[in-house]
Amino acid sequence: MENLYKLKKGLDLKLEGVALKAYREVSSVTEYAVAPQDFYGITPRLITKEGDHILAGEPLFTDKQTGKIQIVSPVSGIIKKIERGDRRKIQFIRITPDAHQEIKEWPILDIEKTSKEEILERLLQSGLFAFFKQRPYDVTASPTDLPKGIFVSTFNKMPLAADFSYVVNGQEEEFKLGISVLEKIAKVHVGISPDQKNTDLMPLHNAEVNVFQGPNPAGNIGVQINHVSPINKGEIVWTLGAEEVIFIGRLFKTGKIDLTRNIAVAGSEVCEPTYIKTKIGAAIKDIIGNNLKRQEHTRIINGNPLVGTRTSLEGFLGAHVTELCAIPEGDNVHEVFGWIAPRLNDFSTSRSYFSWLFRKKSYAPDCRIKGGLRHMIMSAEYERVFPMDIYPSYLIKAIITGNIDRQEELGIYEVAPEDFAVAEYIDSSKLELQRIVREGLDLLRKENA
Repeated sequence: MENLYKLKKGLDLKLEGVALKAYREVSSVTEYAVAPQDFYGITPRLITKEGDHILAGEPLFTDKQTGKIQIVSPVSGIIKKIERGDRRKIQFIRITPDAHQEIKEWPILDIEKTSKEEILERLLQSGLFAFFKQRPYDVTASPTDLPKGIFVSTFNKMPLAADFSYVVNGQEEEFKLGISVLEKIAKVHVGISPDQKNTDLMPLHNAEVNVFQGPNPAGNIGVQINHVSPINKGEIVWTLGAEEVIFIGRLFKTGKIDLTRNIAVAGSEVCEPTYIKTKIGAAIKDIIGNNLKRQEHTRIINGNPLVGTRTSLEGFLGAHVTELCAIPEGDNVHEVFGWIAPRLNDFSTSRSYFSWLFRKKSYAPDCRIKGGLRHMIMSAEYERVFPMDIYPSYLIKAIITGNIDRQEELGIYEVAPEDFAVAEYIDSSKLELQRIVREGLDLLRKENA
């Protein structure tokens, strides 16, 4: 029996270019790259060098702090280049793939007879442990700090996000096997939408299933944790993406690692917004380069428009990314008396524009902020779209002022930057709330180390 949570606070933003439920063939990918910054909280120690040949599933680098977490190659091939940035920080490990792929194999384990320690060891050996994140701090999990629970969300209500109900078609067995593996480590909580109750995704016998009904960000893991099992100081929970559960299911079913994702290529600047099959780290120019309406004045985003990171055709698909979006940059737009125009094609959460009359309309916004940084206005804006038992305005003020005790009292252990994405979007003060929350979490982690 599922537990139902009805959420009223939030905001659904309808954008043009939602990926159609169809797959588009992609020409062969000429290069892959793994970025250490995709695994936040890890300090990389290289164990490969340029010119080495590596198999899919063999480690590229490990975490200096634990010595146990390792990040593996998604493909077999030659290490083409180790790209570094300021202070020789590793940006990308670039790999030229082999024409014939070779994959490292592990013995297949009997889940029923396998202990928690053996499960964790296999996840560490295969590199899949690096996909786990932990709350508090929203960083890569540590294998030595076991959680009170593992949370998985099978839906995402962010604009242009991939539809997991479509992505999982044909992979339900691997998903359920992955959940069974996680259940050997800790209690598993799976968040689903009401539309998923009667699909092949259900039933899940090895997890507690919770149904979340409401607007964005109802699909955020942080929102689900806050309602199901809030985090107190000293407690730890792990989170994992739904498609990464499939990675685990594939490993324990076949003994091989397969980091193939079904990516939504979406946005108003995409010619044919559809889904594609590719591996993490694929070159973006090979995925989307010939599917753009124009390359100039276009922003390409690793992820969705609210929480994704800016990239380019020279970039690579992120490790945790489930969609690749292209929307107008807006740097070529020049408006005369734009503030006084009726703005029928611009979305607003207030009734400032006449567009509020067209509630079902989809929009194609650009990346302009349309306003400058100003003083924080205490008008309960954030609370209107923040469906967690937390006072977001006061938490943001505590982070800005560096008041650690106040941050703890106001629930910073439960949040991640993505939980403030909708609040940042409607913020009339134009504050970078996600950046502020990230800095607050980093400070708290450093103080508690």
